[in-house]
Amino acid sequence: MENLILPDSNVYIGAARAGVDPFREFAAGIDRHELEFATCGVVMLEVCRGLRDPGILQRFRERFAVMLFIPTTQQLWEHSVELAWSLDRRGHVLPAPDLLLAAHALHAGATLLTRDAHFRLIPGLRVIDRLPPV
Repeated sequence: MENLILPDSNVYIGAARAGVDPFREFAAGIDRHELEFATCGVVMLEVCRGLRDPGILQRFRERFAVMLFIPTTQQLWEHSVELAWSLDRRGHVLPAPDLLLAAHALHAGATLLTRDAHFRLIPGLRVIDRLPPV
């Protein structure tokens, strides 16, 4: 899906640190650009573990619950292993959670929204660092 966006945890974490609600930005993308947003378990885990306020945690969990969820399958674990092995051989050692996230995006045909440039090393992965202007 060309309009499917999978935000990396660093997008949520950066927004939270800046006092911004990332879901409002996503809503504008849905309304203006017909984007759809997805999540996966590794993103939910990385984001939610750092939230200190139980009310904010509940709000994030509610919003994650209505997003398209990309499940982690055996196939995605195997693809992550393949990515790790091939990138390592080229001298690019990426964190395991990032390789798993990339496999999710590739599997779903999603564009990865991230602040991490190392994702651009992954063949075939569409990467953006910001949403289209509203």
